[in-house]
Amino acid sequence: MATAPEVLIQRGYEARRDHRPADAKELFCEAVALCREADDRVRLAQALTGVGQIERDLNEVDGARQHYEEAVAIYRTLDDPLGLAYTVRHVGDILRGQGERDVAEPCYAEALGIYRKHEATSLLDLANAIRGYALLKGDGGETAGAAALWREAKELYAAVDVQAGVVESERQLVSLTQR
Repeated sequence: MATAPEVLIQRGYEARRDHRPADAKELFCEAVALCREADDRVRLAQALTGVGQIERDLNEVDGARQHYEEAVAIYRTLDDPLGLAYTVRHVGDILRGQGERDVAEPCYAEALGIYRKHEATSLLDLANAIRGYALLKGDGGETAGAAALWREAKELYAAVDVQAGVVESERQLVSLTQR
């Protein structure tokens, strides 16, 4: 009997948490294949996001970008704004990492627009989106804009007790004042 895609996705994330990226990628890819076969677009978007995450972990950036972009296209047809925001933000992170600032910026703007309007937005997801946008602004020499974003990210990270985010925010703020 075949395993349901949602179980494969869950197992994929478990394997990722257990630092078994090859197993995780295999599970997510199996879920993708089953979802395509069943035309299950909701779970297909989730499975593609999982593959993208693992590929980013493995520094397979081009593959990750393709999977995230396909998931974004699917999320645009679904009623899942938080799934869209999360996935668009990851596309922005990849584009920023590839030096494609002009293409990354609208991704962050879109993700933040969704997160700021949605009452169920997780503070950590919002903080992570702000972090990416702050990095983009800072890399582009927009010191004041980056500093404002880092201050906001720091508050959010503190609110959810993510000390690494607080420390990074403080470090970035110091760096920006020394420019």
